[in-house]
Amino acid sequence: MKVTEYFARANGKTLISFEVLPPLKGGSMQTIFKTLDPLMEFKPPFIDVTYHREEFVYKKRTSGYYEKIAIRKRPGTVGICAAIMHRYGVDAVPHLICGGFSKEDTENALIDLNFLNINNVLALRGDAAKFEDKFIPHVEGHHYALDLVKHLTDMNQGKYLDTNISNGATTDFCIGIAGYPEKHFEAPSLLADFAHTKAKVAAGANYIVTQMFFNNQKYFDYVDLCRKEGVTVPVVPGLKPITKRYQLNSIPRLFFIDLPDDLVRGIQNAKTDEAVKEVGVEWCIAQSKELKAKGVPCLHYYTMGDADTIKRIVEAVY
Repeated sequence: MKVTEYFARANGKTLISFEVLPPLKGGSMQTIFKTLDPLMEFKPPFIDVTYHREEFVYKKRTSGYYEKIAIRKRPGTVGICAAIMHRYGVDAVPHLICGGFSKEDTENALIDLNFLNINNVLALRGDAAKFEDKFIPHVEGHHYALDLVKHLTDMNQGKYLDTNISNGATTDFCIGIAGYPEKHFEAPSLLADFAHTKAKVAAGANYIVTQMFFNNQKYFDYVDLCRKEGVTVPVVPGLKPITKRYQLNSIPRLFFIDLPDDLVRGIQNAKTDEAVKEVGVEWCIAQSKELKAKGVPCLHYYTMGDADTIKRIVEAVY
């Protein structure tokens, strides 16, 4: 079933969903199941599965030349989605990115998803590779998430890259996109960033999932902006608790978001690692309760493999 259909059938009730990371190459599906098994008691209607680009290093050879070597990869998003649906009987939402894929690669992946009856996709541009200082698309790939949304919309209408295909089978993908309550770091302003979001919705995107945030007012203001600009699709808040002191620096640096002063002071004043985690968990619980009270369509938790912490938060909210 489509993500948006779950929202419609909820009749105003706030649903819950989780996002998991694929294991690194050589890893086991058991790492995914270990994260999700304790969380399935909350009956999430769908589970997101992220995708991350390969990471490379350049190793110097005795000849003096450098060889590009892949050192990290998280393969198998399509297979992981199928395994999740088989084990738990819930829908899976694969993340599809532009970086590292040709248009043909993308279309073939979408065909596989359609054959597996996976009809929800989160369409993302994706991040720059770690050895690049800016995003560089595949030479034959999509440059922007908007291009990916248009590709999905075309396939929903039976249009394929091969123009010789006539009367092509239509897909029925529900298309999610990312939203940034504090703007994407590459955008010059929030309004400039939102213009891209609005274009993606106009191109066929059905719902928005936000970047993590720690000040609920940022989310509420973002939803107000959506409605003011005529964007009426559901906006799902993405949530993650701070559990370690170093995240005071790493989260703003990596995700380009602000942390509220009260949260920062609470963590700075915590005397132990456990106290730091307690502050972060309680903050996330308070965020979740307020968002749920306001009737958001869904609380979407970035698990990062930490099932115990996410379970504690959800238990306190539901």
